[in-house]
Amino acid sequence: MIGFIGSVFSPWYRWSGRKSPQNHVCLNVATYGTGGRFTMTDRGRAALRQSPDRLQIGPSSMHWTGRELVVEVNEISSLPLVSRVQGTITLTPAALTGVEARLTPDASHTWRPFAPIARIKVDLSQGHSWEGHGYWDANFGTAALEADFRFWTWGRFPLKDRTVCFYDATRSDGSSLALGVEVLRDGTVQEIALPPVSPFRRSLWAVRRNTRADPGFHPSQKMSLLDAPFYSRSLVETKIDGEVTTGVHEALDLVRYRQPWLKPMIAMRVPRRPGWDFKD
Repeated sequence: MIGFIGSVFSPWYRWSGRKSPQNHVCLNVATYGTGGRFTMTDRGRAALRQSPDRLQIGPSSMHWTGRELVVEVNEISSLPLVSRVQGTITLTPAALTGVEARLTPDASHTWRPFAPIARIKVDLSQGHSWEGHGYWDANFGTAALEADFRFWTWGRFPLKDRTVCFYDATRSDGSSLALGVEVLRDGTVQEIALPPVSPFRRSLWAVRRNTRADPGFHPSQKMSLLDAPFYSRSLVETKIDGEVTTGVHEALDLVRYRQPWLKPMIAMRVPRRPGWDFKD
């Protein structure tokens, strides 16, 4: 689940010239398995309301209570399974971190891992009701992703007493980002020595993929979550400091994403709904 102000993967935002992020907002929800749905409606500025502890986007909202992040979902899923997706997601952090990382030297892109260790409770339509590991972060940017990056991968892997996150990217100028952090249950964050990069099988759309792993271990996909021509999200098994773990992994091919032919394809999954009335 992602809340966007300036919907970076919306073709409508790209076609608008990206001049007004508040006019392209959305709550993206993806569920998997039986009854899985995908929602990503690009909404106009009339649908946006913000306060220090609340983000509302049309009929859906996120609210920080001081202890929990409560997300009320009321969306319509995109083709081919068009239906209403409703319910509540509650995320309870073990602790909040106080760090952020520059993904570019000029800080045009910044990553903020609010709570890499959390519990989550999901109660959504289509039978998606469960509790388990949760994660909460944010990305901020003042430029288009495809303007500053060619490719990146990200992964979050829970270990027995901590969580590790890896960010690897090739920037448009040819320089590289290689970041590894560990987060303890009390919110302490520190950089770690990076295990080697290890490639594994490409996605169904042939997006190349790699992650970090102990020497000699070969990571593998355990479950495909989201597969697009420019993007892969999956559950991946790797080995860190002798511990085998399965975590969420993303790979993003921004050279492919910037191709004009791709935008109409994405628009089929990302409808534009500029109007909204809160009726109050």
